[in-house]
Amino acid sequence: MTATAALKTVAATADESIPALSAEALRALLAAPGELAVVDVREEGVRARDGHILQSVPLPLGQIELRAASLLPRFGAPVVVSDAGDGDLALRAARRLQALGYTDVALLAGGVAGWAAAGGTLYTGSNVLSKAFGEFVEHAYGTPRLSAREVKTRLDRGDDLVVLDGRTLQEFENFHIPGARAVPNAELPYRVHDLVRSEETLVVVNCAGRTRSIIGAQALINAGIANPVVALENGTMAWLFEGLALDAGAGEAVPDPQPESLEKARATVSRLTRRFGIRTLDAEGLARFRAERGERTLYLLDVRTRAEYEAGHLPRSLWAEGGQLVQATDRWIGTRNARIVLLDDEDGVRAAITASWLIQLGVGDVYVHSIYPAAETLERGPERPVVLGAAPALSAISAADLARQIAADAVVVLDLDDSLAHARGHVPGARFAVRARLPAGLETLPQRPLVLTSADGRLAAFAAADLAATGRPVSVLEGGTAAWIAAGLPLETGESAPLHAADDIWRSPYQEAGDRHAAFQRYLDWEIALIHQIEHDDTVSFKVYP
Repeated sequence: MTATAALKTVAATADESIPALSAEALRALLAAPGELAVVDVREEGVRARDGHILQSVPLPLGQIELRAASLLPRFGAPVVVSDAGDGDLALRAARRLQALGYTDVALLAGGVAGWAAAGGTLYTGSNVLSKAFGEFVEHAYGTPRLSAREVKTRLDRGDDLVVLDGRTLQEFENFHIPGARAVPNAELPYRVHDLVRSEETLVVVNCAGRTRSIIGAQALINAGIANPVVALENGTMAWLFEGLALDAGAGEAVPDPQPESLEKARATVSRLTRRFGIRTLDAEGLARFRAERGERTLYLLDVRTRAEYEAGHLPRSLWAEGGQLVQATDRWIGTRNARIVLLDDEDGVRAAITASWLIQLGVGDVYVHSIYPAAETLERGPERPVVLGAAPALSAISAADLARQIAADAVVVLDLDDSLAHARGHVPGARFAVRARLPAGLETLPQRPLVLTSADGRLAAFAAADLAATGRPVSVLEGGTAAWIAAGLPLETGESAPLHAADDIWRSPYQEAGDRHAAFQRYLDWEIALIHQIEHDDTVSFKVYP
């Protein structure tokens, strides 16, 4: 009997091979110690707008072949599929998961509507588990904070302080507080000691909004840094509320830890290990976990920098920069109560601080493992994502040929990339489309052959295969939009008569059109209110370590 079999309830579905689970049964499973994945297969923007279950992870129907292997690496783990409530999207997704080899798939009867009707809480927004955790941390530990105006006053006065930006390097380059240094959150305990003049230097941690400011500041406090530490209250949103300017670009480089600073950073590992019960896994233990992948889900997540990962990483491990893993846990960990092994260098500072947060999040069995290049086989280069399902054999067209066809008005081009990427730049004349919504809308297009594209062409190929049954000539742009760019061909920006609504992804307040300050305020109000939502949600598994 499978892990969910005892809790399957009788419910009418269009496919008797896929059982349904009541909201009450799902609640019981979420409280149990066994593995479980709850996947929401709506478009991420729809899921964020209309509300979802806190413990669910986004896996849009159209992305399953590209994302399921990383998010749900064990094919025998129980998976519960949810949609808005009509069941059609969930049923299509469940069938696809089964076809790809997942053996324990069930539907949530009534979807999120059924969950809410049974008294369950729904959450709007994106990465909500992590963001709610940030609010929980601030309330549980009393993380100190300073307002943007106070920080600016102290900077202008020449006080002894340093502003450290805990976001990703790319986000920092887009915009940051003048004079701030880019130190992604998990790097903070590792690199902070070379960025302060003395133990009296005030350390201000900021992000774009709230979560990473709170988590970064509390990380330094938990690590035992002697300096006073505060979070910038409401991040760069508050900075802009005050009418203050932001800079862009890489800023001043942050050095690698010097020997004396590295000793201080290493001391945090034992401190964090004692307080949070962090478990260390040696090479023999990791080999055993790998051998048991058929019985237990295993995530191998490398929390170092991208450069370190690409210089040499363990086979089948994924790059999950530590600060981002805590900020967006649902991007990497789809199965609850799985084994999670965090990979770091032999110092282990970044793995330790990341592990301390995942343990408090309560998402699974967390371990850390140090990579020793001399003793382990490593792979070089970027991640090699696993794509499930056979690659469709389709007609392909080169970028040069497509350009000629567009000039002759002989084809209709559909762009399957996300709507933000589409707006940034797409093949001229291409219409934005969502794979899971096809073939809806095709009847409105000119009766010309279709050419599908996406970032690298993979998603377009699966979408084109979906359309084969329509009888309409369909081909794909070979190499996707990346090949078009590589050929030196021009891009068009903005929306070009979209075929489907651009609600496929969640847009941050920085990406919303209209009054940006109003968008900031709505976001901050929403985030601050999360603490009250989780107070009444019995599926929350956050833990406090005094």
